[in-house]
Amino acid sequence: MRFEELKLTYGYPLQLQTTNAAGQPERYSCRLIGCLPGRSILVSVPKAAGRLIRFRTGQKVVLRFMIDNGIGVFISLVDIQTADPYPILHISYPENVSFKGIRSATRVSVDLVAQITNVDHPEMSAASGQVADISTTGVRIDLAHQLGEIGERLELKAQVDINGISRTLIMMGIIRSRVEPSEDAAEDGVVGYGIEFLPTDEERRLILYAYVFGQIVLQDISANQ
Repeated sequence: MRFEELKLTYGYPLQLQTTNAAGQPERYSCRLIGCLPGRSILVSVPKAAGRLIRFRTGQKVVLRFMIDNGIGVFISLVDIQTADPYPILHISYPENVSFKGIRSATRVSVDLVAQITNVDHPEMSAASGQVADISTTGVRIDLAHQLGEIGERLELKAQVDINGISRTLIMMGIIRSRVEPSEDAAEDGVVGYGIEFLPTDEERRLILYAYVFGQIVLQDISANQ
């Protein structure tokens, strides 16, 4: 798969991985700024402990990002890191992008507000989040601040409309991925979470399936009009 075929929007969240002096992987969050097909990709410079990370020319980096029903991965080299007019990391354009599927169901983009609670840390206040997309196996949601670590359980509660019928959707899930905010991001402060749903009772599954399939049908109809 070619990188330009992905048609990622500017500001798209990426995870950048390097290797430290001890040979251990280090992962940072950054955002796509732009690209020149066949030449280079521009990403925001990630931070650690409030300071910009310094990269050296020729340093190997691994980029990962969530797309469609899985994760895209490619290996690149640092061309140069610039500071003016603002910090940008220029990396070599990949020959191809590998894809690894992680969901068994098609996801659909939605505009849905949900209340999110960290089940493993009940002392934390519930937060309102924006569901970006959802499938019968998981959901991607944007929150204004961090609400958990990878591996922790979250409860999602939202009012959904199923062909004019209002129902309360309640699902338990486990955090599988997290993209922290970048100072260069278009939407400052937003934390993105990839959540895999855990097994639940029949009634909740029926509401989930009815809502997801209903949204797929509505979008197919709109696309064909």
